[in-house]
Amino acid sequence: MSDIPSELLYTEEHEYVKRTDEADVVVIGITDYAQGELGDVVYVELPKVGDSFGRSDVFGTLEAVKAVSELFSPLSGEVEAINTRLDKEPGLVNTDPYGDGWMLRLRLKNAAELDQLLGPEEYGKHVGE
Repeated sequence: MSDIPSELLYTEEHEYVKRTDEADVVVIGITDYAQGELGDVVYVELPKVGDSFGRSDVFGTLEAVKAVSELFSPLSGEVEAINTRLDKEPGLVNTDPYGDGWMLRLRLKNAAELDQLLGPEEYGKHVGE
């Protein structure tokens, strides 16, 4: 059974969104379910700080033993920070997806897009939990 924290929001593509102390800044990563499906992550390609994305745009890729998977931006905004630890420690995506395995911080262009994400119960149903 996957870990689905109740304080997060989710996408059908298995990204999570964690709110921060700043109302228009969120942290994005992939869910525990997604990392389990992918298997051992061996490489993470992330955007550069300052890059901008629209909702559902591809912002990077994950390479795992089983597959290569694109990462989709759950919201539109500008990248404020990326998790540079993933360059040397891509396995953090597997061992701590909601903590040290985070991928980027995004400054939102349209906070109303948060209302279009899945809550934890909806995401649980989506993945069959």
